[in-house]
Amino acid sequence: MSAAHNHADHHHDDHDEGPHSTFSGYMTGFILSIILTAIPFWLVMGNVISDRSTAVLVLGGFAVVQIIVHMIFFLHMNGKIEGGWTMLSTIFTIIFVAIGIAGTLWVMFHMNTNMMPQHVMPDAPATQSAPAHHSP
Repeated sequence: MSAAHNHADHHHDDHDEGPHSTFSGYMTGFILSIILTAIPFWLVMGNVISDRSTAVLVLGGFAVVQIIVHMIFFLHMNGKIEGGWTMLSTIFTIIFVAIGIAGTLWVMFHMNTNMMPQHVMPDAPATQSAPAHHSP
């Protein structure tokens, strides 16, 4: 009897760590995804934000929020699954990718400035003689 009781407790613990899929959870994620897609679409198509840098930051923010919504509502990621290792590996991946992207952008941005030779264009062709200078 004791072994059967322990097996039931063990099965219950595994179930608590697994993803819990519900229709309402999927619908919440779906509605949030639609909203987080429609707002940036409206911002771009309506030309609401005129400054390009601000628009990129705002749209990037919406993209990050949408990624988090997908991870929570569709991938069921939280700190409890597999003892937190799934979340830890996700955080490591995000940091690793961010460093890779930032390094790549830094190299590409500075490559033109630091690697390209400067081309100096003369004002006048070298074959023309200088005008004679007359003294008064």
